[in-house]
Amino acid sequence: MFRSFSVQDEHFRYKKKSRSINGFLTRYILNSWTLLDGERLKTVAFGDKDESKPHKTIIMLGETGVGKSTIINALVNYMLGVESEDRIWFEIIETKENQAASQTVKATAYDIFTESSSFSLTIIDTPGFEKTEGKKEDLKIAEGLLELFGCNYWHHEIDAVCLVMSSSTVRLTERQRYIFNSILSLFSNDVKNNFVVFITHALTASPNSIKAIIDAKIPCAQTDYKEPVHFRFDNCHCENFYVQYNSEEQMEQLFQGYQAAWDLFKTSIGDFWSFVNTVKPASFKNIERVLTHRKQLLEHFTNISKQVQSMQLEYDEFDESYNEKVPIDPSSGSSKEATCCSVCEFNCHYPGCWWVKDLSWCTVMSKYKCTKCPGKCDYNKHVKEGKIYVKKTRKVKKTLKDVKKNYETESEENRKRIKQLEEKIAKQEKEVFRQVNECHKCLHFLQEVALSTDALSTAQDLDSLIKEARETDCEELIERLEELKKIQIPSPR
Repeated sequence: MFRSFSVQDEHFRYKKKSRSINGFLTRYILNSWTLLDGERLKTVAFGDKDESKPHKTIIMLGETGVGKSTIINALVNYMLGVESEDRIWFEIIETKENQAASQTVKATAYDIFTESSSFSLTIIDTPGFEKTEGKKEDLKIAEGLLELFGCNYWHHEIDAVCLVMSSSTVRLTERQRYIFNSILSLFSNDVKNNFVVFITHALTASPNSIKAIIDAKIPCAQTDYKEPVHFRFDNCHCENFYVQYNSEEQMEQLFQGYQAAWDLFKTSIGDFWSFVNTVKPASFKNIERVLTHRKQLLEHFTNISKQVQSMQLEYDEFDESYNEKVPIDPSSGSSKEATCCSVCEFNCHYPGCWWVKDLSWCTVMSKYKCTKCPGKCDYNKHVKEGKIYVKKTRKVKKTLKDVKKNYETESEENRKRIKQLEEKIAKQEKEVFRQVNECHKCLHFLQEVALSTDALSTAQDLDSLIKEARETDCEELIERLEELKKIQIPSPR
């Protein structure tokens, strides 16, 4: 195949500047540079920016190890015009024998500019799904994308969102469904027609994988046959770097497989770019609004939980009466001993208890029961000794719930403190109700605009909040949270 000297010259210059690794294909790790490396977002650039060329932006989603990095490298090689006979492979993400060593841990944007390509490209790579366990990690992805969309980029549209999955996937597990919905909930519903599927390790058709997407109701662009728009890749054309061959026959077999995989790669990438060039781009603006509301919703849930827990733990110091046993003062002139109930902590016979040894014969007993102590306890629950109970007062920390249920507020000071505590909790309840109202607004917005409402995750959050609210005995809060559950719709759309 004839190619211009400009393409060959471009390859020569890139090879000269890149680190090479020999193998069945000679790999060249492109000399890119990092523009930003933050906690949630990393941006990497390669080549010289040319604003005169049309620009395309795509987002990659998928589980760790499914082949996202290979697809990204394949797109770069397509832009560079690499052919199978070149026996070279450029990498903007270095392929490792141990895939765990090259896992994406934050949203990473690759800005790619090449001389030979008629367009420039930004590829946004997101962390593998295994890295998104829990709301905090989901929020990090949202914040990373928000940070990216907030950059002063000269492109503000998304041309494709690519879900990468393996041909070995015959059905989605509940865990995968949950994660897919969580990720989809970060996008606006106008992205649906830009949503496509990349199936890796698929030299032949993959009807089971397509059926898994259909059965899971993953919202995506559809063909005229009502199938998800999808593109197949057999990653062996760029992953068998370490294959050893011992004969010309083995080499021929390897090359035939390599050529078949390469032909599929060229066809699939060509079909993908045909799709990208015809589909209407989705605006960052709508996605940004969804991301903002999704982030706000998670923050409101967190704040409500903190406020409810604070209401449960809100306390103040109260005066509490208690009984303490002390020796009888011999100078008082009273009896040297007293009969006291150990259960009621009560002085049943004092003063005047001096002659009886068997407490069942004590004058305060009748039919072996005490007639003086509050519990009217059995005589054997009593003790006769040279000590009596004396009422004392101490400062204790009590929650409002404890006070109302278990505490006698006999003093004016205690009643005053209870009122102050009630006023403090009332202010907290007001703030919680405000947060609940904000949740209501966010959920209604996401219901209308988001590609997926992530209903299962949201319902779980609300169930957790309702459980916490029950501990506060605040019926109004429980009712408001229950109302939020009613506005949920099935997810995804």
